[in-house]
Amino acid sequence: MAAQPLLTLGYSPCPNDTYIFNALVNGMVDLAGARLAQPQLEDVETLNEWAMAAKLDISKVSFHAYGHLRQNYRLLPSGAALGRGCGPLLITGPQPKPKNPAQWRIAIPGRYTTAALLLQLYRPGSEVVIMRFDRIMDALEAGTVDAGVIIHESRFTYQERGLRCIQDLGEWWEEETGLPIPLGCIVLRKELDHLHEAVATAIRQSILWADTHPDAGLAYIRCHAQEIEPKVMQNHIRLYVNDFSKDIGQEGRAAIDELMRRGEAAGLFAAQDK
Repeated sequence: MAAQPLLTLGYSPCPNDTYIFNALVNGMVDLAGARLAQPQLEDVETLNEWAMAAKLDISKVSFHAYGHLRQNYRLLPSGAALGRGCGPLLITGPQPKPKNPAQWRIAIPGRYTTAALLLQLYRPGSEVVIMRFDRIMDALEAGTVDAGVIIHESRFTYQERGLRCIQDLGEWWEEETGLPIPLGCIVLRKELDHLHEAVATAIRQSILWADTHPDAGLAYIRCHAQEIEPKVMQNHIRLYVNDFSKDIGQEGRAAIDELMRRGEAAGLFAAQDK
């Protein structure tokens, strides 16, 4: 019998991803026909850049990055962060800034994040400053940038730091399109397409296991979270893990297609070969 292939896997340390993958990587759910190497947990922009270099077999990436990756990676129907009321927030702080918002320097959490894509669709030509997502609020407080696009746990804590939201980019997207906002997804290298169904099924089963054992993965989630306050972690999971995470479905695919269409039209990534 041939040895099962060993697949490399990467996802973020954010509570939604550790919630999704806990059962799969810790042996509560099996992956038929393959084995998983020790997962690599990294900031989503690092994962985006690694995917550009085809470093991992299975990876969490931003949908913005997916626009660049469609020739080499296939989208999996499970594990995605996609929904309503969960988009990135464009925020600002009390520090002095130009009166004209068109002159603002805006921090974004990575060149290939969906947050960066949404900002360019909402406010084309913005001057951006690229930094890690967890440094943006510090930069706003210090006045080194005029505004910032925040993601992940930051959306639950920014008000505590005296910062204010000037545009919910997910809300803007929903009003523009009537569709949910695609944020992040799981992709598989096309060379492994024969394992597509098995990997998608295993991820879906891992989510279902987490749903039926809500306390079992808390230690794993907590040890990787940027924000360890239990209420913040639970809010994060409830916001980003939903029915679309189990199966993107028809509405989710329509939203992804529209994001790809708009990104292509804006020249932010090349059109997919038909």
